[in-house]
Amino acid sequence: MVGDLEIRGAVIFRPMRVDDLDRVMENETRSYAFPWTRGVFLDCLNARNECWVVEHDGVLMGHGVLSLAAGEAHLLNVCVRRDHQGQGLGRQTVVHMLARARARQAATLFLEVRPSNRVARALYLSLGFSEIGLRKDYYPAVTGNEDAVVLALTLGDASRGVV
Repeated sequence: MVGDLEIRGAVIFRPMRVDDLDRVMENETRSYAFPWTRGVFLDCLNARNECWVVEHDGVLMGHGVLSLAAGEAHLLNVCVRRDHQGQGLGRQTVVHMLARARARQAATLFLEVRPSNRVARALYLSLGFSEIGLRKDYYPAVTGNEDAVVLALTLGDASRGVV
């Protein structure tokens, strides 16, 4: 870690700024059928959530948002630019957000994922997350709503092999 920058290989993680939001929104809207709004990201920044962007050679490749309260963390958003998916940036981003949760002394990290998002589910399970529940009709979908699988990871458990 160098100041507010964390360098992992060829990518740089740095705190998200308001002036990043045009590029964040571009990635978000190209990656998701039901993207977050600019207002949601502004609310997260104003709430002082852990909001990070991932850059490579000046190109914003992705972002992550983590909320923390009462010793728990909640991974709210992970996005990798559509044309750079499948290259390990999602894993790097989640690992970075796990490190931020640990640095803020969270004991457990929670997240929701669409059952239809098999790639993300496989990533989270490979990092040691466990399925703990289901939220009915949580996500908007083309026809109605889609459930969310709730996952949790106890942080600081070296036996799980998480960085």
